[in-house]
Amino acid sequence: MLTTAPRLTPIVAALPATIPFVGPEALERLRGVDIAVRIGANESLFGPSPRAVEAIRNAASSICLYGDPEGYALRRAIADHHGVALDGVVLGAGIDELLGLFVRAYQAPGEIAVMSEGGYPTFAFQVSGHGGRIETVPYLAMRNDPQALVGRARAVGAKILYLANPDNPTGSWLTATEQLAMLDHLPPDCLLMLDEAYAEFAPADAIPAIDPADPRIVRFRTFSKAHGMAGIRVAYAYGAPETILPIDRIRNHFGVNRLAQLAAIAALGDQDHVASVVAAVADGRSEYGRLAASLGFEALRSATNFVAIDVGTADRARAILAALLQDESVFIRMPGVAPLNRCIRVTVGRPEDRARFADSLQRVVSRLS
Repeated sequence: MLTTAPRLTPIVAALPATIPFVGPEALERLRGVDIAVRIGANESLFGPSPRAVEAIRNAASSICLYGDPEGYALRRAIADHHGVALDGVVLGAGIDELLGLFVRAYQAPGEIAVMSEGGYPTFAFQVSGHGGRIETVPYLAMRNDPQALVGRARAVGAKILYLANPDNPTGSWLTATEQLAMLDHLPPDCLLMLDEAYAEFAPADAIPAIDPADPRIVRFRTFSKAHGMAGIRVAYAYGAPETILPIDRIRNHFGVNRLAQLAAIAALGDQDHVASVVAAVADGRSEYGRLAASLGFEALRSATNFVAIDVGTADRARAILAALLQDESVFIRMPGVAPLNRCIRVTVGRPEDRARFADSLQRVVSRLS
């Protein structure tokens, strides 16, 4: 019998066979190297709140039951935390899933989204995967360029403008004033998608006060960073109900599992744990700054749980990255687009992680000199 393979849709058939990130597990399989220090994915090695762990432990025997498809209790806690309407909150299995949902809802195939060149690659992955087009704007002095972003969005009639603030991969941030100016100058019918995954680490002037009823903006938050629960995959978006509620038409209603919902409620209620992590990360960023300076490099100012260290050239950054992994079993990452690719990007780990990284980096730089 003659058989033929099913045909891909034109959108998927045109996509490259790539994914945004190569995980540390894949690197271990590929290189045959067991990673000893995992400080490349911006996970919080300080761990989750003990309350979140206890919530999971107490609920472990109930995993035979589905989680609440409306996520009511967690959404209620989030709405109260931010002072917004319950219908202005939607849950997702990480910000990555939510980015895809909002792209699908607000950008038709062939329409344009604008972002910074070299910015968070999963957003571009989602836009392309849903048949949209990406227009990019270069960073300006290693920061998002707010005027250029808005200018490009207006010039091309963008349906979405994506901004990560604080930024990944640079760690930089725009002030609240700069962000509000962007909102004021959006083109008609354009949605500002504000990715605030690292908001807990940011200075107060980086988080704008925006009318929660403003339908032009959606803010994204996660429990993966300061809350230390990257492996459980839970995040949320919030904004005007008229912008948020349509996502119910397309989201995976059981995507945020029962344990994730309960753990997130417990984590949100333990702001002391978050404060302790933020303080520990601030210490680690200062430590990385001193380390970079001692080697003749420059650590970029960061409002995140990682630091981008400018080592001078992309070739040197790639060499350091490879040597750290292969020779020292240390996993870090680097941006892929010039001029950001002069940098290596290092998560702020625990004191013992930072000490191991410092020793390894000093050895690698000495060998490569």
